[in-house]
Amino acid sequence: MRFTFAKTFSVFLFALVTALLSNDTFAQPTPQLPSPPPMRFVARDDKSQLNGTKDPKARMRLTIELAESHLTHMEELTSHKQFEQASDVLGNYLGLLEDVMRYVGAMPQDKNSTRDLYRRLDIALRAQIPRLAVMRRETPAEFSLHLKTAEEFARNTRSDALDSFYGHTVLRERPEAKVDPDKTAPQDNKRP
Repeated sequence: MRFTFAKTFSVFLFALVTALLSNDTFAQPTPQLPSPPPMRFVARDDKSQLNGTKDPKARMRLTIELAESHLTHMEELTSHKQFEQASDVLGNYLGLLEDVMRYVGAMPQDKNSTRDLYRRLDIALRAQIPRLAVMRRETPAEFSLHLKTAEEFARNTRSDALDSFYGHTVLRERPEAKVDPDKTAPQDNKRP
């Protein structure tokens, strides 16, 4: 009787341990890894359209239109919860921004026409940055990181475009030296 009881108890114990180990209570949660960053490139169709325009003003206008269309497409994909496809389109958008900054950066910086191109880009980015922020709020964390990076990149591109207006004639202010409140101010060594 002891032998059958021990045998039955060991089978029961084995079944219990197997059930507990197969249960998800002991399984470690796998951390959610962020998605890979989107590749920044200009799509083949966009590149052929851009290379077809020779006038810098027309090229800037076309680049802004293409960037707007990519941004609108990203908004549609985000609203339909297709975040991976939206990430691919984000790479095309960022590629267009890099391309236009290289193109305008190669032009003579002292000309008013170049500053006008930078101004057009500044105005377009001023409207696009809030749209990126809205999409970032609607996107899950593993994809919103890339939208945050894109938002910062667009903001930095806009500031680079604005910096073109401050050529060689404007002197920037020096950052003021920080004063430690714990230390006393230097005293004059003048003697009466």
